[in-house]
Amino acid sequence: MDDTTPPLHPMEREQLRAASTLVVTVKPSAEFHSDVTDDIEALELGDAADSTPTLSFTSYDDLMTTLTPRVLELVEAIRREEPSSINEAARVVDRDVKNVHEELTRLARLGIVFFEEEGQSKRPVVWFDEVVINLPVDPDADDTTAAAP
Repeated sequence: MDDTTPPLHPMEREQLRAASTLVVTVKPSAEFHSDVTDDIEALELGDAADSTPTLSFTSYDDLMTTLTPRVLELVEAIRREEPSSINEAARVVDRDVKNVHEELTRLARLGIVFFEEEGQSKRPVVWFDEVVINLPVDPDADDTTAAAP
């Protein structure tokens, strides 16, 4: 199984392990871009940027097609059972290994999981123990673009 997800730097892994909450939100791409720009400017000035791990989607549809009940079941199972490989994760949720691998690769690109290499196996790791979903009620929100990590 070929995985093109770049490995996390050890410092990034430790930062994620220190965090226990993933915040998921929906906001227009322009607002997401503005938030990132503000954080970069704050860092350049020596100020602290918001360090809360956040996954932003630009539409409710993108959020709902990404964090389906099936995906959340997989994430919860990995957090609870701590499988030693993708194959074992597939067994835990009683799903096809290829489908679980594809799902985990997509979740890794979004930063929801990461892989720790153990020999020839890749162990999926869920670094948070809580998901907080912020859903602003905004009828003018852009509903056409994809998720941004």
